[in-house]
Amino acid sequence: MPEYPESNADWPELFFRFLTDEKDASVYTQRNYRQAIDGFGKWYRETNGQAPPWADLKRDSFRLFLRQLGRKNLSQAAIRLRFSALNSFYKFLMRRGLIESSPVKGITLPKPAKRLPQFLTIDQMIELLNAPEAEYRAEHLAKEGTSKKARVTPYLRDRAILETIYSCGLRIGEMCRMLAGEIDVEQSVVNVHGKGKKERQVPIGRTAVGAIQIYWQRLAKPPAVDEPVFFASETKRTPIYPRLVQMRLKRYLSACKLDAALTPHKLRHSYATHMLDAGADLRSVQEMLGHSNLTTTQVYTHVTTERIKRAYDEAHP
Repeated sequence: MPEYPESNADWPELFFRFLTDEKDASVYTQRNYRQAIDGFGKWYRETNGQAPPWADLKRDSFRLFLRQLGRKNLSQAAIRLRFSALNSFYKFLMRRGLIESSPVKGITLPKPAKRLPQFLTIDQMIELLNAPEAEYRAEHLAKEGTSKKARVTPYLRDRAILETIYSCGLRIGEMCRMLAGEIDVEQSVVNVHGKGKKERQVPIGRTAVGAIQIYWQRLAKPPAVDEPVFFASETKRTPIYPRLVQMRLKRYLSACKLDAALTPHKLRHSYATHMLDAGADLRSVQEMLGHSNLTTTQVYTHVTTERIKRAYDEAHP
């Protein structure tokens, strides 16, 4: 066994720094993994009266932890997420030569419930894309005759954001990280920085490019090639952030009388489903989504198959 460069107690922080600095994990992954590992540490201290000795833990400790999670009536997905974090943590320790084997490996977890991804229909998607303009007009009308004026720029930005996510099938973090110089207007492609610092080129539609250009025209000056495509505000040239996108989307979903709990990721689901419905092949959709495994993309074929079955059942005499 090699010498440890850090004490056992420091290993989780070593792993969290790896997620941030090397893995380039999303803020959600970082948050979820930290909560999972800290949660195990808290349970272990309460149960054993000491901090977990990560190098010496045996499989039985994690089996006991699994039983405790089961008694809390957590969902299967929540339990699997916690063990996914612990599994990644121990894989990291093995790669660093801090341990020889993982005590988490081989633990039988509850099977995940098969859930089909939620998505919007094409008509719902079109209504959502038009929602920022409709909201601006409503605000403009409400303020007419007053000293206050409706600001059009945030609505133009929001329209461009929705168009871009739907046009390119982007994750919200990918969209927030986009730089102006990464859009090739002539080739109609965008260079996307995905999970794990992986890059891919994705087609972008003329409508999305047009919406971005209209938004840029309303700014004091368009972004330089190394500046974000979308700014958080008109005055500060800082990149838009996921929480703001989520709040603005919730507003437009409510205006369209759609489920306000739908996340920006559901626009990505809608993109994939509509692409496959229109005849795109699975491998191409996999590449555009940035999935490393084809089985991740195949869930969308189940969506389209279920819709075909329902249509058959409803229409066949």
